[in-house]
Amino acid sequence: MRRLPQEKGTKGKEAPEKNQSVGVSLSNSLDENVLFFSSLYKDSSDVVFHSFAIGNKKAAVVYIEGLSDLQKLDELVLENLLKMTEIIEKDFIHSLKNTIPISNIKKIDTYSACSDAIANGNPLLLLDGLKEAYSLGIVKYEKRSIEEPSAETGIRGPREGFTESIGVNTSLVRRIIKDPSLKMKPLYVGKYTKTKVVISYIEGLADQNLIQEMENRLNRIDIDGVLESGYIEQFIEDHPFSPFPQVLYTERPDVVSANLLEGRAVLMIDGTPFSLIAPISFFSLFQSQEDYYERFWIGTFIRIIRFIFLGVAIFLPSIYVAITSFHQEMLPINLMLSIASAREGVPFPAIVEAFLMELAFEALREAGLRLPKQIGSAVSIVGALVIGQAAVQAGIVSAPMIIVVSITGIASFLVPRYSIGLSIRLLRFPIIILAGLLGLIGVMLALIVLIIHLSTLRSFDIPYLSPINTLHKNPMQDTFVRFPLWKMNFRPHLTGNIDSVRQGKTIEPQPDKGGD
Repeated sequence: MRRLPQEKGTKGKEAPEKNQSVGVSLSNSLDENVLFFSSLYKDSSDVVFHSFAIGNKKAAVVYIEGLSDLQKLDELVLENLLKMTEIIEKDFIHSLKNTIPISNIKKIDTYSACSDAIANGNPLLLLDGLKEAYSLGIVKYEKRSIEEPSAETGIRGPREGFTESIGVNTSLVRRIIKDPSLKMKPLYVGKYTKTKVVISYIEGLADQNLIQEMENRLNRIDIDGVLESGYIEQFIEDHPFSPFPQVLYTERPDVVSANLLEGRAVLMIDGTPFSLIAPISFFSLFQSQEDYYERFWIGTFIRIIRFIFLGVAIFLPSIYVAITSFHQEMLPINLMLSIASAREGVPFPAIVEAFLMELAFEALREAGLRLPKQIGSAVSIVGALVIGQAAVQAGIVSAPMIIVVSITGIASFLVPRYSIGLSIRLLRFPIIILAGLLGLIGVMLALIVLIIHLSTLRSFDIPYLSPINTLHKNPMQDTFVRFPLWKMNFRPHLTGNIDSVRQGKTIEPQPDKGGD
């Protein structure tokens, strides 16, 4: 096998320019084709060129080491080709399929298609006298095994998550949704990475206007490369300057399947375990897969707790700053005296105190994420205890502020989606500033601005506060509360009324009722 071929007789022959190879057909001369690919992959030690003969015809195989299955290439391809004594040029693809026991063999005839096949790990077979090449589907590369997603753990439900291989991810969804109406439309994004992006949807449930709009937004992306789903998310969202996420990402196949069954579309990106779901609403970010796996009483209770502590996570520090700075008369006498005695000797006003502790808490949280897992959690806990206790004893901050920041941090952990958690952490600081300047009036002003902003947002032309702003009865069954599954007969009103009925009209399960 050779890495830098130099065939005799190629001197003086001009191969197509590399930047002009798009759409250019292959030459019928093997030497010219090999010369082009050798110049294209110049200084690439992992690209292997292997020359051999099939009967009286010269041939060559080009592949990238580490992306192709060399055992199959040797045993199934080369061994059988070397046994051939003659070549029928008129219908060589037919004889090739009968000779090589490989199901995925494609005929290609342009330089750009050949380079794409090589880059994807498919060995390329070239023959002298033929203006075509053959892509051999024997891709093999190292990939991570299927594991439970560390960022979306749960007590009940499947324990498998997506990997960095898009083929594995699509198969996990296919294993759940077996109907042929599940579609997977491939696109390629990135000038150099040529990252494969699959638009997944269920035909008959998803609005075709949504799928067309998603394709249009993906086709408008003109970028060198896509390394993670976050690249795609930032190019397709409706309001890029909003702190709120307008696309949901997940690495759980059951979450993807549930959203597909509700008429949404899913983007699967090669090279990342995170898939993107659109359109979404504000309430989608506070729904967990376990809400549906447990009985509806449990799911409703946990969901109400989430929304209560959402308000705590956003407004508790600012309310504390506003009351202690402007509205002390709102507190009971005993509580006011207790807070005043705790703040005695603190050199900073409440707003500075809140900012210092919030910044310290965010720093500890980020440090815990970036440090190795074995010591990250220990550093976060010990750091919070030591710094908090030392700050109180030194008189830099008061004990009530430590309590407020701790409760706020715990409340922010109740949010099931990390993306909306980041938005809450970001919004907390400007609201604290308004509370320190205007008191509770500033807090109310922030709340009004927040509601107005949420009302103007859209996710793929779907109102962000849907279904609250439309007040449709059926989708309200899965917002602040979760109705029993046997009561949720209709899909969410997100993409129109396309096949809106998800199940038959059933009655409440009772032991004395038959199944007919």
